[in-house]
Amino acid sequence: MPELNRRPNILWICTDQQRYDTIAALGFPHVSTPHLDALARSGVAFERAYCQSPICTPSRASFLTGMYPSSIQVNRNGNPSFPDFPPLIGKRLADAGYTCGLIGKLHLTSAYGRIEERADDGYAYWQYSHAPRDDWESGHDYADWLREQGADLGELIQDEAGVPAGLHQTTWCAEKTIEFIERQKGRPWFASVNIYDPHPPFNPPQEYRDQFDPGAVNGPLFRESDLAQQAKLADVDFQSRARPPAALDIRSPILPQSPARHLIEEDTGGDRDARALIAAYYAMIKLIDDQLARILEALDATGQRENTIVIFTSDHGEALGDHGLIQKGCRFYEGLVHVPLIWSWRGSFCENARSSALVELTDIVPTLLDVCRLPIPEYISGRSLLPILLGKARGAHRDYVRSEYIDALDLPDGSIATMYFDGRYKLVLYHNHNLGELYDLEEDPGEFADLWRSDGHQPLKLELIQRSFDAHMLTLYRGARRRGPM
Repeated sequence: MPELNRRPNILWICTDQQRYDTIAALGFPHVSTPHLDALARSGVAFERAYCQSPICTPSRASFLTGMYPSSIQVNRNGNPSFPDFPPLIGKRLADAGYTCGLIGKLHLTSAYGRIEERADDGYAYWQYSHAPRDDWESGHDYADWLREQGADLGELIQDEAGVPAGLHQTTWCAEKTIEFIERQKGRPWFASVNIYDPHPPFNPPQEYRDQFDPGAVNGPLFRESDLAQQAKLADVDFQSRARPPAALDIRSPILPQSPARHLIEEDTGGDRDARALIAAYYAMIKLIDDQLARILEALDATGQRENTIVIFTSDHGEALGDHGLIQKGCRFYEGLVHVPLIWSWRGSFCENARSSALVELTDIVPTLLDVCRLPIPEYISGRSLLPILLGKARGAHRDYVRSEYIDALDLPDGSIATMYFDGRYKLVLYHNHNLGELYDLEEDPGEFADLWRSDGHQPLKLELIQRSFDAHMLTLYRGARRRGPM
């Protein structure tokens, strides 16, 4: 157990829509992430971390409380408010004496036509930017910062060259995080940094786009059989057609955002293929990596690195052309639910370690409570990662991980789906469609061979359905503690 006479600072950096396979040091050399690589070497990188929803709000509500979206009834994007219970980790830490700051996106409630309504979140420092768009007359701190620089966000986002790096929302997040770090004196602090990228639109600054050759990156995971598979699942999200990921036009700086949007073939000259989209995605991650370096340099310069836990993760992934899909929605392919997760605390946590344990983002909150010697409520579904971080784990951390999609996006279907993954077999149930998927990731890591209707796998499928149902029932919040026997 590390010496915790003085509680550590906490720097939690969460990107938006970043896949697991985007850190070079973890075996993915097509990206350029030297600073994330160094962070991974300074701590513990979790190779099998999974989010609890492939959609923003339910995922964020889940990892900020340690509970599943369905348990706290925060299942959708576009919610009018956030419930009074359970408390967010920012509130828990603020009540324990931490100075808490929010930089960037929060997205626990709807920001449609308004700045989102805040919960009792505990943040004393508030620098808010739901998205790098010019949608709000007031309350958008990133847009205000740009005006101070003599720039106009509405004009910048129309530039096909992308927003310049020096004025980018990722850079603004770094600037405000550094400002927060430099202001802290004495009290422990918690900074929740929520960068919008690599979320669509796929429009990095031109100077970053130029660093990645589309011809040199790997293409998406795609086979012709994916077309039939997506046609089978088309009713799940009312998408009607899929095309091979060979002619995706991303010349426009803004792509329409839609759930699990199928790759479409535009009848225009000079179409860009999916590799151009992937190169742009990697360019956005490169900018994130460069700004991470600035934040960590500020920690070093202020002498706070050794007393600061650094967490790096993302709320969910991005289809990025895999199986003929882009963006996000009611699917549970690895690119959508498998996310990066790195923990670093110099001198206290293991260094240069990689864990293959199955973990969930629900595990972040109980780990922070454990490190800070605060009680972990019994209603929390997450499990503390501290034994792994200290190199003292015995046995498996989890036997399975779960993810949920419950009417998460504004579609007429109101799809409900769940994923159960035991480290080898991934079961997906589309509950109101009599549809499902079953993959053996040991034999089929690309998730091409759906075993749902395989005669030889029916007993396994039924067993996994039972396990999945049992796992869901164990997540249900049972309410307040029993006062007496009757």
